[in-house]
Amino acid sequence: MTVQRILITGASRGLGLAMCDGFVECGHTVFGCSRSSEAVSVLTDRFAPPHSFEVVDVADDKNVEAWAHRVLKEHGPPDLLLNNAALINENAALWQVPPADFSQLLDVNIKGVYHVIRHFVPAMIEAECGVIVNFSSGWGRSTAPGVAPYCATKWAIEGLTRALADELPAGMAAVPLNPGIVHTDMLVSCFGAGAATYPTPAQWAMQAVPFLLDLGPEHNGQPLTVTQ
Repeated sequence: MTVQRILITGASRGLGLAMCDGFVECGHTVFGCSRSSEAVSVLTDRFAPPHSFEVVDVADDKNVEAWAHRVLKEHGPPDLLLNNAALINENAALWQVPPADFSQLLDVNIKGVYHVIRHFVPAMIEAECGVIVNFSSGWGRSTAPGVAPYCATKWAIEGLTRALADELPAGMAAVPLNPGIVHTDMLVSCFGAGAATYPTPAQWAMQAVPFLLDLGPEHNGQPLTVTQ
C-alpha cells in the first residue's frame, strides 16, 4: 500500500474527526487543522507523529499561508486535500440573518476553501498529482428554507470546484462532494432530534474513507456523493 499524505480542514469534530480516524486506521498520514487550540491539543494527543495538527483559521489567508509553508516544507504536497471546514447559519429567513453571520459563512465556507487551494495546490501541480475534494452538500444542489446563506456557499463551492477542474493539468482532479446526510452538530441545528435518525460520522466514514481514497484523475470535475 502506498501511504498517502492527506490534508483535512475542520479536523477536530464531525466528519473531519471521523475521517482522521479512518485514514489513520488505514495507515495514511494526516495533516489537519481546527480553529480551537483545545481541540488541536486533543488531536495531537490522539494521533502521534507523523500526523500533525495545527490551530488554523481558514478564513485568514495569512494564517493558511503560514500553515501551508510549514506542511509543505516538512512533508511535501498532499496527495488528497479535503476542504471540509464549514459553518451553517442558525435557521432563519434570509432577511433575518445578521450581516455578520452571513459574512462569516462566506469567509469560512468560500474564502477558506480558496485560501487552502491558493497555498497548497501550486505544490500539488508542481508534483503533477493529487486530488482536491471540496465538501459541498445536498444543499449545494438543492435548497431549503432557513438555510439560504449556507445553500449559497455550497452552490458556490460546486461552481468553484468544477471551474478549478477545468484549470488543473492532466493527472489531477478536483471534485465537489456531497457527503450525504449525517448526524452531526450541524444537522442537529437544522433537524433537531430528527438528526439522530441518520448515520453517525463514524458510520459515514466507513463508506466515505475508501470512497475518497479511490478518487483519481478520472473523476475530475464530477459532482459526486457518498452513498450510505
